[in-house]
Amino acid sequence: MTKRYCYACDLKEDAQLIAEYKAYHAEGNAWPEITKSIKDAGIVDMQIYLTGNRMFMIMEVDETFDAEKKAKMDADNTIVQEWENLMWNYQQELPWAKDGEKWIALEQIFQL
Repeated sequence: MTKRYCYACDLKEDAQLIAEYKAYHAEGNAWPEITKSIKDAGIVDMQIYLTGNRMFMIMEVDETFDAEKKAKMDADNTIVQEWENLMWNYQQELPWAKDGEKWIALEQIFQL
């Protein structure tokens, strides 16, 4: 049984930066340590969609996933921290984000 989480984050409104960000996330370009850390946390599928400078991430997780555990794993992983710092060159907080909050959980308001 999987569970789905959806998040949003903005990129800086700069065509060159958006193109670079997309290149980092093109198939095969994400650092292998990053994809390993994602899978090790119980995330079985992750997709990011972009419109303008707004991104939406959809995560499918298995029963082993725990958001707090994932945050601690990320904080303790120097490669993940390097990646996150690099990505902050491209990303910006949503206007309603808490200080330092990057990806904001989306509220599901409809299901067919």
